[in-house]
Amino acid sequence: MTSVPDLARRAWLTGAVAALVTPSQAADRLDRFRNARAGRGAVDHAAFDRLLGQYVRVGGDGLNRVDYAAWKASAPELRALSAYVAALEAVDPAGLSRPEQFAFWVNLYNALTLRLVLERYPVRSIRAIRPNPVSIGPWKQPLTAVAGQRLSLDDIEHGILRRGWREPRVHYAVNCASVGCPNLRTRAFRGASLEAELTDAARDFVNHPRGARVVDGKLVTSSIYRWFREDFGGSDAGIIAHLTRHAAPPLRAALAQVRDVSRHEYDWSLNDTTRR
Repeated sequence: MTSVPDLARRAWLTGAVAALVTPSQAADRLDRFRNARAGRGAVDHAAFDRLLGQYVRVGGDGLNRVDYAAWKASAPELRALSAYVAALEAVDPAGLSRPEQFAFWVNLYNALTLRLVLERYPVRSIRAIRPNPVSIGPWKQPLTAVAGQRLSLDDIEHGILRRGWREPRVHYAVNCASVGCPNLRTRAFRGASLEAELTDAARDFVNHPRGARVVDGKLVTSSIYRWFREDFGGSDAGIIAHLTRHAAPPLRAALAQVRDVSRHEYDWSLNDTTRR
């Protein structure tokens, strides 16, 4: 006899499978965002600047942490973050220049991630935020709607940014609220200064031990370079070339002595000021 929990689980799985779309359908759904023609508009990110400046703490160890506890304790500041998200949701990115579109999606991704963590705080890791028992995190859950289209964090990062721009430095811009992730900046990204901001973010991460380091002649890198290997040339040689491009002289000299990546690491702990 099938138990009630088994029946409920089977019904949930059946509904989940029925709700899936094929890859081609997903591609069509996001095409208008990936291939949007450049407009001339821009977005005011001053509200996000203020929130990031107030709650992101720059650590002497090279890691930026978020004071989630203080932010969670302030109802007006939680509303301010939601108001910023709502303001972005009211924008049609097709009216923005291409650099502004990129900045728009990155800032939306980071604001949604912050709001999601704050809603569930305290939590030890973003991976503990699961919309259903079989998910490994919140990334596939629809969290926003832009131009009438429901979108998840994965839609924004992988379906729009990575496929629409083919820019490896996107991985230094979107923040997954984890210690192992490239830093959440203290200011929003902007189209007018995007190139410099992406380069600064890349240098910041590559030259920190959690990005890349050579230990006893062996190269240890972030798991980001394994998960998204194709974005960094598709090979160890491509990854090393990318790292060298952004490396400061000490790391650049060490990279010249290695030929492959020996190990990948990542810390999924929440980038919280209460944890060191």
